[in-house]
Amino acid sequence: MNPSESKVESKLVLAKNLNFNDKKLELIELFVQEVLNYNQKYNLISRSSEKDIWNRHVLDSAQLVKHIDHKNFNSLADLGTGGGFPGIMLSIFYSDIFTFHVKLYEKSKVKVNFIKSIIDKLGLRNVYIYDNDYQSHIIDTDYIVCRAFKKLPEILRISRETMKRPHKLIVMLGKSAQDELNKASKGMIYKYKLVPSITESDSKILLVDATK
Repeated sequence: MNPSESKVESKLVLAKNLNFNDKKLELIELFVQEVLNYNQKYNLISRSSEKDIWNRHVLDSAQLVKHIDHKNFNSLADLGTGGGFPGIMLSIFYSDIFTFHVKLYEKSKVKVNFIKSIIDKLGLRNVYIYDNDYQSHIIDTDYIVCRAFKKLPEILRISRETMKRPHKLIVMLGKSAQDELNKASKGMIYKYKLVPSITESDSKILLVDATK
């Protein structure tokens, strides 16, 4: 599939399956263009994934809205947000819900500066970027989301030891999801399940209920 076809197909899924309206799709268009422009000088995403950015990064990140209950919870934290995937994508989706807050954690100064510029250009009011390691902050949100962040055992440790309140954990995993989970599950005391990714049939999303 060429880049144009990928974009059209991804936008169709965003609108029909994930409920992104026209205004939010316009914000995503601007965000994608800024990522590609910035990527010419700095490594926000791999150069090899630029042509497939709509499926591999945009849609892959956006699908997480299916697993977030914004009617009963009002905050999430994206650990290691990088170039804003999935954090900025999620903040765009919840941009019209003023009571829902998105907190982004990133230690790369280059990426933090980019995120700050994106927040300003897109006029996002519900998102905050913390320009330091997540360990320097008390993470106090209803959800933690992780995409290409750290190994699963470390993410689970952060969930158990760093979070201030009961929460839900969403971790995007690759083809080895079940193996990773098997190795880590000995120390997992929470209820969890694996669901398939809509962008890659072999990849999984780990949903952990850390409230029980």
